[in-house]
Amino acid sequence: MKIEDIKEIIENKIVALSSVTPDNKPHSIAVEINEVIDNKIIITDNQMKKTVENIKNNPNISLVFWQGEEGWRISGTATYHSSGKWLDYVKSLKENQGFPAKGALVIKVEEITKLG
Repeated sequence: MKIEDIKEIIENKIVALSSVTPDNKPHSIAVEINEVIDNKIIITDNQMKKTVENIKNNPNISLVFWQGEEGWRISGTATYHSSGKWLDYVKSLKENQGFPAKGALVIKVEEITKLG
């Protein structure tokens, strides 16, 4: 399965994002997917202090979401951008107006698993 197969389902959806703490514990938060571009998922950092720290230490992440009775898990690696084109991109999004948009999380999709 490719990310393009579920692009319309995942964009602008609240999903669970899990990162790994420095002591190898899971850390999960709810985030909204801003957009899927090529094989990348773009998420705005408005309030991600612990998640950003985790990603800088270990870039492996997992996203899980459901629509109706169907669910998906996406595994990948994340990079954090506090400047440059990805930060400029998320700051330009209308849904980020009035929010800090401190950075952009860019996730390279490595595996998609259908759940359920």
